[in-house]
Amino acid sequence: MIRKISLRLSPEEAAGEQSLIRAVSRETGDAQETIRAVRILKRSIDARQRTVCISITLRVFIDETPEEPVFPSLPYKDVSGRPTVVVVGAGPAGLFAALRLIERGLRPVVIERGKNVRERKKDIARISREHLVLPNSNYCFGEGGAGAFSDGKLYTRSRKRGSVERILSILCRHGASPSILSDVHPHIGTDKLPRVIENIRHRILQYGGEVHFDTCMETLIIKENEVIGVRTRQGAEFQGPVILATGHSARDVYRELYRLHPAVEPKGIAIGVRLEHPQSLIDRIRYHCPEGRGNWLPAAEYRFAVQVGGRGVYSFCMCPGGFVVPVASAPGQVAVNGMSPSGRHSPWANAGIVVEIRPEDLADPTLGFVSPPSPLALMFFQEQLEQLCWFKGGQRQTAPAQRMTDFIRGRLSASLPEVSYVPGLLSSPLHEWMPEYIVKRLQAGFRQFDKVSRGFLTGEAVMMGVETRTSAPMRILRDNKTFCHVVLKGLYPCGEGAGYAGGIVSAAIDGENCADHVTDG
Repeated sequence: MIRKISLRLSPEEAAGEQSLIRAVSRETGDAQETIRAVRILKRSIDARQRTVCISITLRVFIDETPEEPVFPSLPYKDVSGRPTVVVVGAGPAGLFAALRLIERGLRPVVIERGKNVRERKKDIARISREHLVLPNSNYCFGEGGAGAFSDGKLYTRSRKRGSVERILSILCRHGASPSILSDVHPHIGTDKLPRVIENIRHRILQYGGEVHFDTCMETLIIKENEVIGVRTRQGAEFQGPVILATGHSARDVYRELYRLHPAVEPKGIAIGVRLEHPQSLIDRIRYHCPEGRGNWLPAAEYRFAVQVGGRGVYSFCMCPGGFVVPVASAPGQVAVNGMSPSGRHSPWANAGIVVEIRPEDLADPTLGFVSPPSPLALMFFQEQLEQLCWFKGGQRQTAPAQRMTDFIRGRLSASLPEVSYVPGLLSSPLHEWMPEYIVKRLQAGFRQFDKVSRGFLTGEAVMMGVETRTSAPMRILRDNKTFCHVVLKGLYPCGEGAGYAGGIVSAAIDGENCADHVTDG
């Protein structure tokens, strides 16, 4: 007999199969020796009360031998010689678009401005070691996109756009842990995601697709308002309809699209800082325990969101047991983000704490933005703030930083604690040079967060500037039914960079949807 059962257990009871079997036996009355195995279907931590519990849903095998999990086979077939579709960008949107094109019998030709994921690692290391940012090989550009070295979080609310379970199962087929199918907030980890990405690339090549690295699109080839291919900076041309999946930091692509046809619109973004605490402090706060997480609980997470002055102030991309990393995509910029390895075992916890900015807010004088009105205006604002941060950080990848309590009190930090950010910190009065629009809301937001989680507002926490790459600063307009560009036939703006997704899973779903509409068209 196979039975489905939901339990609320202590962290220790939920830690291993034998303890789970004992808990099931106690709940159902079945003898332990008749319970052959249990499989976790869903697992989440409930830390709302003083006593932390694990909510878990199990498939229980009573007097039955469980089968090993088998992922449904996908109908890949050799597409050599089939019509070509050009996929610009090898992030999650582009890679999943390519896989879906193969399923639908078309040959994807993927062009990626950066390097393959292994070579990309070497250039990323140089950012911290030598403060050298290569424009086409960094945390934002290269195989895997911005998500490859940014934790690998897979949680999404985009369930109406497509099957989240399908995306997760494809990731599992390419090397991700099956635990992502059961965890409420699944993640792969920065240390394991590159292997998954490589396996997806090998799958594309195995079935007749192409992948070209160090190949940057210069412009679209357009004939009578129809996109028929792309031209690269090296002068090569690739023919076919184009799925444009270039990511939220491809500012040259935004400029070129606006030059070709101004069918873009500004989209709200969020900007702030990357805030880092000792993980042990977050554990004590979130698990309501002076001893922290103990032996059975994972590194604690948090999520905050409040309204201040009519705009959202919230945590973004929280990385328990993680590291803060430099994510500028060109020299003369400083921007920061967070990542976590699969084990989430570092002594630090970090998150972006950001303030919502809408296109109409650029007229607010407290933002200090100087630029003529344009659909690209929010992108210009990002660039200006990153360039200012570079100067405030000593014209290196050193991040200007301030203790959280000093930021609240409006004073320069006399010293800074040890942090995870390898390029280093420079004490700086963020409260003076960051826009007042952001500063005042962050200060109010921190005070409100501390009311919910006492001890969160502390001098042990460090703010690092600036967090700007939360989402695309504009949307490339496409038809809601066909996913095609509103003017240029044959162009399918896709994923986070086009303004239609927000993370690995939602970008992957959008990539699949665009591929479906290319084949339908």
